Parts: sequence; structure tokens; C-alpha cells
Amino acid sequence: MSEFGERLTNLRESKGWSKTYVAKAIGLSSMQTYANYEYGRREQDFSTVNKLANLFNVSAVYLLGRKTADNKTADL
Repeated sequence: MSEFGERLTNLRESKGWSKTYVAKAIGLSSMQTYANYEYGRREQDFSTVNKLANLFNVSAVYLLGRKTADNKTADL
């Protein structure tokens, strides 16, 4: 599982949401598409990353696991 997928799973589970709920909340027609983001089997586009960040109230940088200039993991 990718870092992105792990973060999605942790955020979703911390809120007690189902994969189906998250898929519908961001406008996906298939829960399996969202599940594939969590499993690291499918790449998400920028629009989807933005929708997920807004839904979970975190930054896109956090979801992507990017490092900051001083090489620390970006905060929520």
C-alpha cells in the first residue's frame, strides 16, 4: 500500500466512514475506484486529491506525503 493509500485509510477509519460513503461524497460512481486509491492500484488526478483533502479537512500536501523544504513530513 502506498503512503497516500495508508493516509486515506487512516483518515477514513478515524471518521468511521465507509469506502462507499467517501466515494459518493467526492462524486465517484464506483466505490471500487475509491478502494483502488486506498490499495494503491489506481492513480488519482489532481481534482480527486483536492476533493479528498477537502472532505478530510487536510492539505493535499499531507495526503501526498510530500516532504517540506527542511525534509520533515508536512503537517495536517
